[in-house]
Amino acid sequence: MSTIPPPTAAPSRWRRFRDSDILASFLKSKVTMVAGLVVLLLFLGAAFSPWLAPTNPFDPATVFLADSMIPPAWQDGGEARFILGTDDQGRDLYSAILYGMRVSLVVGGLGCLLAASIGITLGLLAGYLGGRTDALIMRIADVQLTFPAILIALLIDGVVRGVFPKASREDTAIYVLVISIGLSFWVQYARTIRGSTLIERNKDYVMAARLVGLPAPLIMLRHVLPNVIGPVLVILTINLALAVITEATLSFLGVGLPATQPSLGTLISIGNKYLFSGDWWIVTFPSVTLAALVLAVNLLGDWLRDALNPRLR
Repeated sequence: MSTIPPPTAAPSRWRRFRDSDILASFLKSKVTMVAGLVVLLLFLGAAFSPWLAPTNPFDPATVFLADSMIPPAWQDGGEARFILGTDDQGRDLYSAILYGMRVSLVVGGLGCLLAASIGITLGLLAGYLGGRTDALIMRIADVQLTFPAILIALLIDGVVRGVFPKASREDTAIYVLVISIGLSFWVQYARTIRGSTLIERNKDYVMAARLVGLPAPLIMLRHVLPNVIGPVLVILTINLALAVITEATLSFLGVGLPATQPSLGTLISIGNKYLFSGDWWIVTFPSVTLAALVLAVNLLGDWLRDALNPRLR
């Protein structure tokens, strides 16, 4: 006797996604589609840089000073094996950009996750507990907002570097940058989560959770957080671009990653020294890559903000 499978009560996840307003909004905007394609290509290039790059700029065995300052392949004096030319250390610029973009994205991404973790935690505490806890956290946030994020990052970077011994600075440079970025951008998350939590804490489902005796941490994590996390996705997307710029700025100023660890910031810093000597490619290609990445991520963040807010559609 054959059994008839029960009908599906709900459409599949793919069907729901295909029919969603978010996908329709994405396909409707050509600018957003181009930005998404640029972000996808750059992220894939960074993720698969060990396979896409002809050489490894972190490996001294593949770098020769005799190959330094070679122009791009289409310019007089260029070589086919160096499509975008080489820098002052003889590193293939195309390979250095792929590896440097990966470093910049890892530092920026981890910095944003740290900032989001701190901001969400403090925002939940401030909004749910209120009173002196709210006043203390928000006054700290207000004080930090009076200073530009780059100055906060410079201050934190200087303090952390003063604590670590000089011999280990190169090994801890990435961690210092992540901490600096994370402690510079948590305020936006905290203020956004606090505002949403102030609304949610007085709703019936939170009151019911209190009546059954659930502890405050469990109520915040299980009931309040899922209902206030939406705006964080938009902030996280936009802050990724700001974090990458912050890393590049710190490295450009010489307080970020060392020259032996190429990132987009260090490559721009190195190329800036030779800009007026005619070696334009060292600073131009990393700068164009950084600008394209930041612009595309910002455009995606703007689209995501409008797509998740029906009043802005």
